[in-house]
Amino acid sequence: MTDRSAGKVVLITGASSGIGEALAREFANRGAAVALLARRAERLDALAAELHALGRRALAIPCDVTRDGDLEGAVGRVMAEFGRLDVAVANAGFGVVGNLADLSLDDYRRQFEPNVFGVLRTTYAVLDALTLSRGTLVLMGSVSGHLAAPSASAYAMSKFAVRALAGALRGELAPRGVGVVLISPGFVHSEISRVDNHGRFHPQAHEPSHRRFEMSTERAARQIVRAVSRRRRERVITAHGKLAVLLARHTPRLVAWVLERGRVSRTEPGRKDQAHRAGRS
Repeated sequence: MTDRSAGKVVLITGASSGIGEALAREFANRGAAVALLARRAERLDALAAELHALGRRALAIPCDVTRDGDLEGAVGRVMAEFGRLDVAVANAGFGVVGNLADLSLDDYRRQFEPNVFGVLRTTYAVLDALTLSRGTLVLMGSVSGHLAAPSASAYAMSKFAVRALAGALRGELAPRGVGVVLISPGFVHSEISRVDNHGRFHPQAHEPSHRRFEMSTERAARQIVRAVSRRRRERVITAHGKLAVLLARHTPRLVAWVLERGRVSRTEPGRKDQAHRAGRS
């Protein structure tokens, strides 16, 4: 049976690492052409070279979702190279952590710029192309878009917003023939725990305490691609993520009680005082 992704053209933001990188490999291995978008050009070039060596079609496009015009330029290159766009995955983002008293308005703005406005920039840029192909828009949410833990207010707010956007866009885009799929991962292995509140990468940062519960990016990518091919409304990734969402929906008081008494799940890398606390959690 022919894979539903074969012959499709897929654009992925945040394709230089984590889920985005794994999605690029999975879509390409299923016969799709992939457009790789991210800020780290050297990583994109290496991934594109890897896929080319396997006989896959890949286009590396340095792009910053927080910068006006980048995404429109990227979509123009995709259309010029491949002639169509069938799937767009708005995956780029990072996480700001910390208690409200320790964060500023600028921290919250910095969180919303890639995670919310970057998603909107992506959506605006790909909409006409997806309308032509009657394609699929994929928004990367999170289990944090269903329940908000202490010290994660900025990140949770951004993912609640993405979830709301997905819900609204389904009805708006259905007359265009464009499907909207929300992906809500739980703990999936990525570099997010090594990125600080300013978006800087710390390769030597401590491993998160939840590492033993993490799903591999390869397994997550397989589940995501299946959900996209079937145009699922939402797919929650990982068993613990599904359980958390289920409990949040049906036993919100219990979830609130657990979260209010729980420890900080992730601390900002690069801060000695928080690294000390992470060692005790």
